[in-house]
Amino acid sequence: MRSVRHLCAALLFCLPLTATADDVQVAVASNFTAPMQKIAAAFARDTGHRAVLAFGATGKFYAQIHNGAPFDVLLSADDSTPQRLEHDGIGIAGSRFTYAIGTLVLWSPREGYVDPQGKVLSDGDFRHLAVANPKTAPYGAAAMATLDRMGLREKLRPRFVQGENIAQTHQFVASGNAELGFVALSQVIEDGRIGKGSGWVVPADQYAPIRQDGLLLRHGEGNPAAQALLEYLRGETAKALIREYGYAVE
Repeated sequence: MRSVRHLCAALLFCLPLTATADDVQVAVASNFTAPMQKIAAAFARDTGHRAVLAFGATGKFYAQIHNGAPFDVLLSADDSTPQRLEHDGIGIAGSRFTYAIGTLVLWSPREGYVDPQGKVLSDGDFRHLAVANPKTAPYGAAAMATLDRMGLREKLRPRFVQGENIAQTHQFVASGNAELGFVALSQVIEDGRIGKGSGWVVPADQYAPIRQDGLLLRHGEGNPAAQALLEYLRGETAKALIREYGYAVE
């Protein structure tokens, strides 16, 4: 009988601890995969909450959220999708903020292939240039703006290999299906520099800022872990990890 009482007491003692830890379901833009994996680990360590991550195209997340997908937080690849969800009443008004500003890079897995000024675009003999869909992917729109600035869009159009999102675009280049392509710096950066291969970090004045916004969704309104994650993303621990992957933060 004493052992039963001891067991019940032990269970009651544990209840307050487990009650404070919650899961938050997070839809994450594919370009933010690597930093968000590190942030999620730090978030769990520092808060006890667990971020359950799903990575994909922001446009697809928008449709899924509209169809009732149980995400608590959206970390978008743009600022327009969260704004639309907020307008639709699916996002919580006032919760939207810019968690990262993306950087575009022209990249090839071949060492020395892409020069630091991007002259390979006009001088190179490549057959394929990978770009993300500019209608749905902010990095694709930034790539097109860059090519327009250089006067090369129409010349290079026959060589385009279009990815559905920036993750697929990166895969086209990494697999050799395209010799080079416009991707997110976060996908190729290692220890503060481009790791494997070669690249041209496109100057920020060549395209509109790639503002990536986070948003608390209606499904997560009562979830303390969701609010905790959004606050954590604004903190210095998360910001340091975001900068590590080549993003700017505000």
